[in-house]
Amino acid sequence: GIEITGSDTDEKFSTDEVLQKLGIKYFEGFAVENIPADADLILYSTAYNEDTNLEFAEAKRRNLVMISYPEMLAQLFNQKYGIAVCGTHGKTTTSAMLAYVMEKIGISPTAVIGSRVRQWGTNAIVGKSEHFVIEADEFQNKLRLYEPKSAILLNIDWDHPDTYPTFEEYKKAFADFVAKIPKIGTLMAWGDSVDTNEIACACQGNIIKYGFQEDNDIIIKKQETTSNSQKFEISFSGKDLGEFETQLVGDHNLLNAAAVIGMCHKLNLDMEKVREALASFEGTSRRIELIGERNGAVLVDDYGHHPEELKATLKAAREKYPEKNIIAVFHPHSYSRTEALLQDFAQSFDDANQVIVLDIYGSAREATGNVSSKDLVDLINKYDPGKAEHVPTIDEVVVYLQDKIGAQDLVITIGAGNVFEVVKKLKQ
Repeated sequence: GIEITGSDTDEKFSTDEVLQKLGIKYFEGFAVENIPADADLILYSTAYNEDTNLEFAEAKRRNLVMISYPEMLAQLFNQKYGIAVCGTHGKTTTSAMLAYVMEKIGISPTAVIGSRVRQWGTNAIVGKSEHFVIEADEFQNKLRLYEPKSAILLNIDWDHPDTYPTFEEYKKAFADFVAKIPKIGTLMAWGDSVDTNEIACACQGNIIKYGFQEDNDIIIKKQETTSNSQKFEISFSGKDLGEFETQLVGDHNLLNAAAVIGMCHKLNLDMEKVREALASFEGTSRRIELIGERNGAVLVDDYGHHPEELKATLKAAREKYPEKNIIAVFHPHSYSRTEALLQDFAQSFDDANQVIVLDIYGSAREATGNVSSKDLVDLINKYDPGKAEHVPTIDEVVVYLQDKIGAQDLVITIGAGNVFEVVKKLKQ
């Protein structure tokens, strides 16, 4: 019974479809008159403030009640048995996988995921049970808002230098977060990493470690891998839980699946049903997502925007398409991240044959910076001469590639912005 309206940038994102489906009226572009005279509550994105957004400034001027998106999410999450999925990479896939499996076997959780879950056709579900699964984002230390009853800690690589100037400060945000898990709660932590083990020490609850190494509580044994699925065995504290299967490729997805299986085991869920549900999970949008083809070339899209994500994505693409000439179209996201991790980005493209770098996507956060895409291209070419080139815009990349690519090629767009438009346009 509550009327909702809102404003957005005119860029196309998956959220547009959701709003249209729900019949929610929204404005493209920002204007003072978009705010209703009788607005009871203003919900805003933390990407904006009164200096960067005129609607934000107007709402403050009118003394309207304002709350940020993560604060609103925290208010809902903290009332429930909240399970938070945190870490630098893999949060979207793992939170989606956990919520999907729980829903599929009849637990009826509520969930808010950072991308569209393919089989739901949306990024959120409202369930009837006490369970609430979220992807807990560490940017701007939103973690401080959430009070998890249990959590999954996937991995740690320094990121968001605009929020955390050092790796130590970044790790501290996670340590403070897992310290909030109650004694009866569970932390499922990746045990093969020094940094995640260090952070896990701050948890007062039950700590369970998962990974490939033999000293973990949950041990993954790889079995059979094809281009469409991976089979693996799981043992939990010496007890064999049998063979599982996932449609997602790459070792990083075996780790994601192990964390989900471990959490389901701790929740006393039926393992046979978990096994079945996990095998049917198709993943989320923008995670090594097959978009289509052009002139016989395979077109794929991925959201990776950190050096470790680029490496994992391209390694998985190489395993799935060993014979293809891989052309990576990379859209760097934020000047501060590109500058802080420039050396690492330059060495992230080993599994690509050719790299095209677009102009940096500053998003609403940053207008300019001290680094350019040309700096990244020069550095990639320093390690591997002639491998990379700078093509500034999405439309220029489309024109550049449309007649060049053929059956021997795989084009993969990578980035957190709207780089997916390259493969969508090539497909059309």
